[in-house]
Formats: sequence, structure tokens, C-alpha cells
Amino acid sequence: MNNRKQDYKYEIAQAYIKELKEFYTHLITYLIMVPVFIFINYYTTSFPWAIFPIVGWGIGLLSHASQTFNWNPLFNKEWEKRKIEEFLRNDEF
Repeated sequence: MNNRKQDYKYEIAQAYIKELKEFYTHLITYLIMVPVFIFINYYTTSFPWAIFPIVGWGIGLLSHASQTFNWNPLFNKEWEKRKIEEFLRNDEF
């Protein structure tokens, strides 16, 4: 039984490490591409179009980070706990 638990924990850790590597690859790619966008924008036009892919990609990167690091500022564990207690107090089922 203990061996099964170890195998399960190992699989969970392996999946998390894979997800972490994917996030860091995403972050490095973003950090490389931001200067590229700015460089191309600077030498092609006076309109600051580079801000659109930089901000859009940045939002996607934040979303990826929140998923990878299990971070949700709006609906976090404390919010869940408060809501459960509220429902139990008010008997709103």
C-alpha cells in the first residue's frame, strides 16, 4: 500500500514539474519576444502597435502562471471557506 502511495506522489510531482517547465519556457519565450516586438515596431512605424501583442501575451502568461502556481486572487481558498460558512449559516441549499 505504501508503495502505491509513493508511486502516486511521484506521478503528481512529475506532472507538476512538467507544468512548471512549460511555464518557464513560456516566460522565457515572452521575455525574448518583447524586445523583438519593440525593435520591429521602432524600425517600421511610429504607431506603437507592439503594445497590443505584448499586453495580450502578458495576460496569457499571467493566466498560465495562475494555473501553474494555483493562484487565484478572486476565488481563493479563503473565499471558498467564507462562502461555505455563509451557505451553512443561511441554510440556502
